[in-house]
Amino acid sequence: MPQYQPMTIHEKLRLRMESLELEKQGKLDEAKQLRQQIPMPPWLAKFARKYMGTDFLKEYKWNLSEADAEYGSEWLTK
Repeated sequence: MPQYQPMTIHEKLRLRMESLELEKQGKLDEAKQLRQQIPMPPWLAKFARKYMGTDFLKEYKWNLSEADAEYGSEWLTK
């Protein structure tokens, strides 16, 4: 099992700033893909699973690494 390496706040902010710049340039799909690399907070991932379903989280390819680290790798299917 690979070791979980949390993304620092600086890395998250860098990705968000880059995505905002892409949005300003009209590159909306690229901006969305960049935003989705930022880990979703575990509490929000759990909320999304409950109210929007696992298909929502899988379909939009959210980064769930922080939720996996907190709840275990099988949390999404339990």
